[in-house]
Amino acid sequence: MDFSKIKLIVSDMDGTLLNSEHEVSEEFFRLQKELQQRGITFAVASGRQYYSLMERMEPLKDELSFIAENGAIVMEKGEQVFMQPMDEKIVQEVIKEVRAIGGKYLVLCGREQAYIESTDPEFMKPFLEHYEKYKVVDDLLEVKDDVFLKLTICDLSGAEEHSLPKVKHFEKELQVKLSGKIWIDFNHKEAHKGNALKALQKLHGLKKENTMAFGDYLNDMELFENSAISVAVENAHSEVREAAKYHTKSHNEQGVEEVLRDFLAKLDQ
Repeated sequence: MDFSKIKLIVSDMDGTLLNSEHEVSEEFFRLQKELQQRGITFAVASGRQYYSLMERMEPLKDELSFIAENGAIVMEKGEQVFMQPMDEKIVQEVIKEVRAIGGKYLVLCGREQAYIESTDPEFMKPFLEHYEKYKVVDDLLEVKDDVFLKLTICDLSGAEEHSLPKVKHFEKELQVKLSGKIWIDFNHKEAHKGNALKALQKLHGLKKENTMAFGDYLNDMELFENSAISVAVENAHSEVREAAKYHTKSHNEQGVEEVLRDFLAKLDQ
């Protein structure tokens, strides 16, 4: 890899930087300190809400850039850099249609917090891994006084096989992204990690040629499209592996950290 022009590094979280226990390695925190000392900006890009990312990256919360809700919002040093909300009318349309399908859980992701209707234990376990601030409501259709950034389906039977074919028609109006084995995310048509990355690049006066990206799932494809160096972890979805220019070890083998060590070593040469 030619690392010579890289000034911005962006990584997906779940399945990429986080291991299967949803943990960040101590090695990453050490490497990030070195990157910061060399003037390299590091951003995390996730389908998670901003508050969940802040909690997960607490030791570095003032040093990182945060692309949250699949790119619907970008935060840096507590300041909002970019936001692309959804239209309330289409949000309600999707909610009604998914309810008619049945057997799925829904998460309405607002700027202030997430909203859910169910507290079934089988749903709450994966939900709480990704959401820090939330409110249980009787009816998602009645939620007001917030800006909606994302709507998410949780399909514990397998999202790609059982839910995606039934909601793909919304792709004409929205971003419809398979973001994990049990997750499908709906965002504004212009809200994706790629556009969020462009906003971050503009903020720092950087371009595609200055950017390296890591990912594992289909909501990371736009990161790759807007980065000179794209790296898929070993456990990535087959389409993501095919799209990536380079590959590294799995998230459980610290594949991201391995590339970062190589990157820092080359800067010393």
